[in-house]
Amino acid sequence: MPPIYLDYHATTPVDRRVIEVMTETLTHHFGNASSIDHPYGDRAAAQVKTAKTHLATLLGASPRDILFTSGATESINLVLQGVLGDRPRRILLNPLEHKAVLDTCEAIAKRGQAQLHYLTPTATGQLHLDDIEHHCRQGIDLLCVMAANNEIGTIYPVEAIAKIAQTYGVPYLCDASQAVGKLPFQFRDWGITFLTVSGHKFYAPQGCGALVVRPETPLTPLIYGGGQQQGRRPGTLNLPGIVALGEAARLRTLEMQADESRIAHQRDRLQSHLQAKIPQLQVNGDLNHRLAGNLHISIPGIPNSAIIARVRDRLAISTGSACTSGVETPSHVLRAIGLSEEAIEGSLRIGLGKFTRDADLDEAATVLSQNVGAIAKLMS
Repeated sequence: MPPIYLDYHATTPVDRRVIEVMTETLTHHFGNASSIDHPYGDRAAAQVKTAKTHLATLLGASPRDILFTSGATESINLVLQGVLGDRPRRILLNPLEHKAVLDTCEAIAKRGQAQLHYLTPTATGQLHLDDIEHHCRQGIDLLCVMAANNEIGTIYPVEAIAKIAQTYGVPYLCDASQAVGKLPFQFRDWGITFLTVSGHKFYAPQGCGALVVRPETPLTPLIYGGGQQQGRRPGTLNLPGIVALGEAARLRTLEMQADESRIAHQRDRLQSHLQAKIPQLQVNGDLNHRLAGNLHISIPGIPNSAIIARVRDRLAISTGSACTSGVETPSHVLRAIGLSEEAIEGSLRIGLGKFTRDADLDEAATVLSQNVGAIAKLMS
């Protein structure tokens, strides 16, 4: 039997209904959306238009706000490098951002193109709105605060943050990779400037995503050639990926509320089982404002590497973000919220999703608790 999959923050299984639509495109409707001289191109262009409509509906955006990309990392780079001007840009950051944001900002700062300022998170990973407003009032060229954290699951008040940014005329980049398809968005009504989307976080394939951009926002492209997507992100469109992304968005619009409610109930049930079986376990993040499928735990005194080594053939869980899992330096997220070294070394990220079964969670609780107990005995 394959391991029970509990790493939904890293990537999600592709919904079979999405696979069916994608396969139909690959086998029968494979035209180039820029080929306007025959029906194959016409059909491809119509499919792109439909996908835009589905994604726009999910996000509270207009179809013309959407640029298709390979995923959130490309979208983030397109924004951060596309807003550079003749003088260094003052960028205000949540230090708990994904590495795609932090590393890109640090790279452009090293080139002398940006001055970086960091907010101070609380122990649960939240931010103080007064702090954001203070910095925006002082003068900031770009604000970067994610919608939900990819490790501890903390959800940020995007609407309130966008309102502050709008009040002071500050463009707002919201990395919504972990939140799209799980939380409601109203891109236009809330006044977000840039919103990043990654399809493989909500049951579409890896390698397809989008950047949603407020109308008339200046943005210099990263690459040139072909002129597709108003020249902002040229290159032949990934038609199968775009169609899959659109179908996944359509399904989330219909099913998100019911799915996330059930997933949250499952998460709470697993958390209760683990707390009963592992008394020293602590739960990290904002327990009142976290993603439904997120359970980030620490077991002080029990190295997470030892746990992973013992359970990897039965449980697919992780020690942190997929982009840094296996890297020897401790998580920048856990460091920034002030966790002790012992808690960081014993931390695990468990991610539930649409296809998680109750029976899977019962077994996961048993496997984890038994192996934690066995490791504790060996270490005593």
